[in-house]
Amino acid sequence: MSEFPQEKAAQRQVAGIDVGGTFTDLVLFDSANGTVRLAKTPTTIENQAFGVLNALDAAEADIASLDLIVHGTTTTTNAVLERNLCKTGLITTMGFRDVLELGRRTRPNAYGMKGEFRPIIPRDLRLEIPERMDASGRVLTVLDESALRAALNALIAVDCEALVIHFLHAYANPAHELRAAEIAREIWPNGNITMGHALLSESREFERGVTAAVNASVQPLLRRYVERLADQLASRGYKHDVLVMNGNGGMVSARFVANEAAKTVMSGPASGVMAAAYTGRRAGIPNLITYDMGGTSTDVALIRDAEPAVSNEIEIEYAMPIHVPMVDVRTVGAGGGSIARVTAAGLLQLGPESAGASPGPICYGRGGTRPTISDANLLLGRLNPARLNSVPGGMSLDDIRAIFQKDLGDRLGLDATAAADAVIRIANARMSDAVRMVSVSLGEDPRDFALFAFGGAGPLHASAIARELGIPKVLAPSRPGITNALGCVVADLRHDFVNTVNRPVASVDIHAVHALFAKQSEEGRRLIGKEAVAISEIREICSVDMQFIGQTHLLRVPLPGPAPTLAELQSRFEEAYFNRFHVELNEIRANLVNVNTSVIGRRAEIDLSMLIDPAGRKANLAEAKTGSRDVWFGKWVETPVYWRDHLPADAEISGPAIVEQMDTTIIIEPGDHAVQDRDGNIIITLGAVA
Repeated sequence: MSEFPQEKAAQRQVAGIDVGGTFTDLVLFDSANGTVRLAKTPTTIENQAFGVLNALDAAEADIASLDLIVHGTTTTTNAVLERNLCKTGLITTMGFRDVLELGRRTRPNAYGMKGEFRPIIPRDLRLEIPERMDASGRVLTVLDESALRAALNALIAVDCEALVIHFLHAYANPAHELRAAEIAREIWPNGNITMGHALLSESREFERGVTAAVNASVQPLLRRYVERLADQLASRGYKHDVLVMNGNGGMVSARFVANEAAKTVMSGPASGVMAAAYTGRRAGIPNLITYDMGGTSTDVALIRDAEPAVSNEIEIEYAMPIHVPMVDVRTVGAGGGSIARVTAAGLLQLGPESAGASPGPICYGRGGTRPTISDANLLLGRLNPARLNSVPGGMSLDDIRAIFQKDLGDRLGLDATAAADAVIRIANARMSDAVRMVSVSLGEDPRDFALFAFGGAGPLHASAIARELGIPKVLAPSRPGITNALGCVVADLRHDFVNTVNRPVASVDIHAVHALFAKQSEEGRRLIGKEAVAISEIREICSVDMQFIGQTHLLRVPLPGPAPTLAELQSRFEEAYFNRFHVELNEIRANLVNVNTSVIGRRAEIDLSMLIDPAGRKANLAEAKTGSRDVWFGKWVETPVYWRDHLPADAEISGPAIVEQMDTTIIIEPGDHAVQDRDGNIIITLGAVA
C-alpha cells in the first residue's frame, strides 16, 4: 500500500443512486453537518436519467452543492438481457467469422434434444479480411488494409452504429488490431470502436470475441445515457464528475465509462456486495455471504476478509460469457413476487413466473390475484396486515387466505396456513441452494461466515436460511432496502487487468511475469490518477490463473505480491487445487495461464451510524415497541413488534420478535438473540428453535 497525493478536494456531500428495475434508490451523506437523506422513487424506464433527478428532488438535494454523485445503472444489463442492442458489425480474421456462433461444445439444456442460440452479431454483419497471427504473436499473414477499408465501408453502408475488431491471437500480438483501429478511426462515423485485445487480453477467442461484441453493442446506449444524465445534472448546477459503478465493484468516471461499457453489466448487484463488504469490515465481521432478496430474484455472493469474490468467468446467459472481472454473484428466480402454483403432478412449485411490480403480489392491491411469497409472509403474520388496509383497492386478509386455500391448499390437502408455510419452506430451500453455490460448491464452509441479509425481503428469510446451512449469525444492515445505493457511496475506485501467458510453469520466464505485474500496476495507478476523486491509499491484489496441463478449467491463485518465484507459483497452485478439490496431482505439470492485478484506490471512510437518525431513538426497548401480533413459527406465537428507528443504540432483543422499518421487515425467530451495534446493524445469533 502507498499513500495517494491529496491534491483533490475531499467530498463532503456525496450522493449514491442505484437504478433498479422498479425503484431508484438514493442515499445522500452530508459529512459537514452529519446528516443523511434517503429517497426511493419509481424508475423511469423510458429514460433512467429522469428517475435519478426525481430521486434527488425527493431527497430535497441542492444539486449545485453536491460534491460527488455515484451512480449504479441497469442500462447495459437490461439491454443485454432483453437483446435491445445497437446494430454492430465485426471484422475478424479470414476463416473465423463463425467463432461467435460455434462457441463451446455445450447446449442450452444439458439433457435436451434441441436449443436456441442467437449470436449477438448476426452472420451478415461479421466480415472477414486477410490477416493472421499465430499463438506466439508471430505474423503469418500481413494485414490487408485495402480489404479492411472495404469491410468498414460495407458495414457503414448498412448503418452499423458500433464496430468490433477481433483478430485471432491479438492477445499475443495486438499490432494488427491497433493498426486496424487506426484506419477505422479515419472512416468510422463515431467513436464506438472496440478492439478485442484492449478489453480482454487473454486467450480463448470465443470468450474474448463475445465480450468485445457485448461491449460494442451496448456502448452507444451507455454513451448516450451518461451524456444525457451529465447534461441534465449540469443544467441543474452540478459542477463535478459523475462516477458510474462497474461490475467489479469499483467506479469509473462517466467521461470514460462507455469505452469499456461491458464492465458495467451487473453493476447493480455489485454495488450491494461492496456495501456488504464495507459494512462487515466496520462491524468486525469480514467473512460474509451476501443474500439480496428482491421482488423477482435473489442474488448471493461470498466475501472473505472483507474482499468480495471477483470472477472473470461470468456467463450472463447461455453462450454469453462476459470475461471481464465482475463480482461473482449467483442468481435464483425466487423473490417476493414469485408465484406459487401446483403442477399437474400435484407438486408445489415457485416461479419462475413473477408477479413483478405490476400487478404485483395480491397484497400490493394493484390487481394481483395469484399467490406469491410476499402473500405467504403476510398470511403467516410475518408482514404487517395493517399496511394492507392502507392500499387502495387492496384485498382483505380473509380474501388472500381464500385464494391460498383455493389455488394451493385444496389441491395439496392443506389448509391455507399450512399452504403458506409450505411456500415459505420451498422458497427458503431454493435460496439455501443459491448460498451453497457460492460456498459449498467452491469448497467453502458456510459455518465460517455470517449471512448478510438485505433487499426488501432478505431479512424476512435470513434466519431460516442461516439455520438450514449452519451459519451462526445474520447481519441485517441499518437500511437493507437501499443497500445498493449505499454501495455506490462507499465503493472504491478499482481497475482489474488480465494478461495471458499460457505456458507450463517450468518454461515460464519469471522476469517477464514480474514485468507484466509492473505494467498492470502502472496502468491502474495512471487510470486512478485521472479520476477527480480524493483517495486515501492505493493497494494492489495480485493473482494468477492456473491449471494442470490437459485440463480446461482455471483456478484463481492469490499471491502475496507481484514478484513470485516459479517454485512459489507451483506450490501455491497445488495448495489451492487441494483446498478446492481435495485431490493431489503431483505427477501432472502445472500451466500458468493468466497474470492478474487489481489496483484499488480506497476512498475516505463513511460513518454508517448516520443512516439512522439518533434523535429518533427511544430510551429503552419498551418505548420502541409498537404492538404485537400472532406469527407462525410452526405454531401461532404472540410476537412483539418494534420500529427500528426507535430502537435504543444498545438494544438487545430475544426472539421471537419482529423489527419493522421503512424498507424491510426483520424476523428474529424463537431462540435467537439480536443485538444492535454502533452502526445500527442488527446482528442475530442463532440459537435452538423454541
